[in-house]
Order: sequence, then structure tokens, then C-alpha cells
Amino acid sequence: MSIDISIMLSVISVCVAVVVAVTNIKRSNAHDSHREASDLTTLIVKLENINEGINEIKSDMRNMKSDIQDLRDRLIIAEQSLKSAHHRINAIKSESEN
Repeated sequence: MSIDISIMLSVISVCVAVVVAVTNIKRSNAHDSHREASDLTTLIVKLENINEGINEIKSDMRNMKSDIQDLRDRLIIAEQSLKSAHHRINAIKSESEN
């Protein structure tokens, strides 16, 4: 049983090729996993920044609503004061005409 050298070299070459292919696949998967984790981390950070921006906008909107309510209250007081002033002016005019 003599094994031909060319057959033995072929079998060894195939084994080496399989080992190299498996090693490359494992390395590629590890690299892909690392890249996906990095991309996912970047995405999470961006979403957190967007969330912070939205929370700031909500806070600003609450403050604006409060300011608008204060302005409404002041406008109502001013309108009431103006109405009272008109009544007093009308009363003074009617007294001066008599």
C-alpha cells in the first residue's frame, strides 16, 4: 500500500484549505459582531440624544403654556380695568354735559 505523493499532497492541501477557511469565517464573524455592536452603540447614543432634545422641547412647551396663561390673566385684568375706566369717563362726560 503505497500512497502516491501527489494524492497525499492533495489531501494535506485540502485539509489546510479547510482549516484556513474555518479560521477566516470565525475571524470574519467576530469582526462583524464587533462592528454590529459598535453600530448599535452609536444608534443608542443618537436615540438618547434625540430623547433628551424631545424632553427639553416638552419642558419649553410647558413653560410657554404657563407664560401664555399668565399673559391671558393679565389681559383679562387689563380689559376689566379698561372697561371700568370707560364707565368712569362716560360718567364724567355725562356730568359735565349737565
